[in-house]
Amino acid sequence: MKFIVEQDKLSSNLSWVSRAIPSRPNHPILSNILMDVDAENQRLNLTAFDLSLGIRASIPATVEEGGTLTVPAKLFNDIVSRLPGGEITLDDDMGDAIITLTSSSGRYQVRGMGAEEYPELPSIQAGDSVHLAAESLISGLKGTLFATSPDETKQVLTGVHLKVQNNTIEFASTDGHRLAVVQTENLSETETDEELEEVEVTIPARALREVERMVAMRSVETSHGASKNDSPVVITLRFDESQVIFELGEQRLNTRKLEGAYPAYQTLIPQKFLNQINLDRRSFVGALERIAVLASQKNDIVKCTVDHVNQQISLSVEAADVGNALESLPAQISADKPEELAFNVKYLLEGLKVFNTSEISLQLNAATSPVIVNPLGGIKMTYLVMPVQLRN
Repeated sequence: MKFIVEQDKLSSNLSWVSRAIPSRPNHPILSNILMDVDAENQRLNLTAFDLSLGIRASIPATVEEGGTLTVPAKLFNDIVSRLPGGEITLDDDMGDAIITLTSSSGRYQVRGMGAEEYPELPSIQAGDSVHLAAESLISGLKGTLFATSPDETKQVLTGVHLKVQNNTIEFASTDGHRLAVVQTENLSETETDEELEEVEVTIPARALREVERMVAMRSVETSHGASKNDSPVVITLRFDESQVIFELGEQRLNTRKLEGAYPAYQTLIPQKFLNQINLDRRSFVGALERIAVLASQKNDIVKCTVDHVNQQISLSVEAADVGNALESLPAQISADKPEELAFNVKYLLEGLKVFNTSEISLQLNAATSPVIVNPLGGIKMTYLVMPVQLRN
């Protein structure tokens, strides 16, 4: 093989593809990236696959001779990322699976492995497909990924549940302590989808974070003039009983679906409330961040006192042998119950920071009942947080 490629394109795509390299591969070749040089289409295809998550990137190249080879992901990525900008020539004229990189600064040789044993990415021959507006997808992921569970023993909770219809996409995530639900309009203008029955699928959070990066890379290319097309960016989502594939232009990401029934989360959201508190989001976040310094010394718990008469809420922490803190904020409070409740400050902050509005509402019932936090305007998001029981 022999081809020429731009250093910046090769480096950025290598970095992204390398995220599918397993930390402890059970076969040596899985620590490598597959390079497939396509002379007919003048493209370089890069693939990494840990047998669960697979990423394939395709970039333009000037190809003199096609071929396939695998190279050590970390070593190859580290070299390319440090080369100066401009064109890089790569060839395997040395034989023995050795690839030579030649740039304006010098020459490097890396020993790889043949591609014969590299596993193929799963394909979907028969299954469903939908088109998603990238803007809608990213908005939904931003509002839900943070609330997924890190506990691998609860597999289905480690992902985001997508409920897709023709005009809307609903995203949901929960770790058992809080619940985030986002509804977005599917702004895709493609007409290839027939009337679609409601489709539901739970996708690992790790894979969805790579989808975010895939869209971000496309945005960077567009801003640098790589694409002059002003039409909305559309992602194709294909899936069957076990696999999910995201396709954006020439880029592709494979992942396994998470098995198991997702919790009936809509039944957890109260429909009536005794009290609603409206307040400024930035002021609330600022107060929580300051008081969290002391809360971290006492299980991250912050007490919230609701003062209906003076229309304010107070946040307080008493950390024995360390200190205490109290902050008060003006608020619009509709009722006098409950008077006191407590939260894990990290859970509150993580939800509030993904809102994009100046005001929020807290809807309350009893001190130990679920609290619903909503942005007033902007993204259509419901964030449910379970209060912590106060001990007298």
